[in-house]
Amino acid sequence: MSQRHPIISVTGSSGAGTTTVKNTFATIFRREGVNAATIEGDAFHGFNRAEMRERLAAAEAAGNRHMSHFGPAENLLEELERTFRTYGERGAGRTRIYVHDAQEAAVHGVAPGHFTEWTDLPEDTDLLFYEGLHGAVVTDTVDVARHADLKIGVVPVINLEWIQKIHRDRATRGHSTEAVTDTILRRMPDYVNYICPQFTVTDVNFQRIPTVDTSNPFTARWIPTPDESMVVIRFRNPRGIDFMYLTSMLHDSFMSRANSIVIPGNKLDLAMQLILTPMIMRLIDIKRRVA
Repeated sequence: MSQRHPIISVTGSSGAGTTTVKNTFATIFRREGVNAATIEGDAFHGFNRAEMRERLAAAEAAGNRHMSHFGPAENLLEELERTFRTYGERGAGRTRIYVHDAQEAAVHGVAPGHFTEWTDLPEDTDLLFYEGLHGAVVTDTVDVARHADLKIGVVPVINLEWIQKIHRDRATRGHSTEAVTDTILRRMPDYVNYICPQFTVTDVNFQRIPTVDTSNPFTARWIPTPDESMVVIRFRNPRGIDFMYLTSMLHDSFMSRANSIVIPGNKLDLAMQLILTPMIMRLIDIKRRVA
């Protein structure tokens, strides 16, 4: 953790909704004049799309049906930790971009499924913002979590997470429901061992819970809307959180535990701005005082 060069990490699995949170942070940064360096978790995948397919096929042929992008062997977690540590020490580091589709390829000049070259992060930024799978991961060899000053978890209940992933991958990547289901099953051991534990050490978790039937996510025709959801917001350390203010500002919200508040799903963006803006500005204030 660093006072001079703070780091914010947003962690959530594929289909969890971290991109929505990323957009909220972008709004806060723009409004408050925060100059943030941004890195995406996909940049630290260990293999491009074709290489990963070859590895998956080889693993399956050898009887291993549980290799996935969630696991440490398929990611450059040491490089990610080095980037966090270097930024915390010197406000520097490097990243790259994983190009998902033709639209991104037209921007970056790299074929879909490949990475751009590694580049240095911009100089003189106020903080580092990470969004991806492993922003608070801890393994036998790496501890990314210890370098982040503010850790956010985005954790829909698992049926909703699966529904969001199925619909996204069918609509934007052309995958069949069967193919997405196979991916979900293959990732499950790594999800349990490397994704879920991160949400124990995150400072704030946002967990969306549908209020409609999602009993069988593999046949759900629609993604539950925010109006059909509630969001549980859990604070790892509730000291200093003004719950009375939050419940007064967020109509129909209530406290469910001493460290948790439940809000209507359509109030998520407002809740994030009310909760996260002071946290971000506190990091910036500390940074400026120690500079």
